[in-house]
Amino acid sequence: MKILNILLTILFVLFAIVQMNDPDPLLWVVIYGLVAVVSGLAILGKYYKGIVYLGIAVCVIGLGILFPELINWIRMGTPNLAETMKTERSYIEFVREFFGLGISLAALVFHFFQMRKNEVNV
Repeated sequence: MKILNILLTILFVLFAIVQMNDPDPLLWVVIYGLVAVVSGLAILGKYYKGIVYLGIAVCVIGLGILFPELINWIRMGTPNLAETMKTERSYIEFVREFFGLGISLAALVFHFFQMRKNEVNV
């Protein structure tokens, strides 16, 4: 698990760095940074329930807010999101953000189960 936690830490730090040129960088740097911190602490075997729960809650709320945009994108026939890095159409940014939150949620749920498995009560 240590190697996976190292990879998750590196991945989410890179995600946060790439967001620096986003229209709303602070929000995404904080979200991806939170997952990077949780993953980094997991390398040391430390889990802070409050941070994990907060991250999961933020991701679930964000996914709920962006879900209508995902449905709209599906109704449009799922046009290509990667044809350009420019977000000339609003759905591109929203759907990319939806998937970013989904990836973040998956990582946090992984940590949630690792935390419960290890019965760490910090």
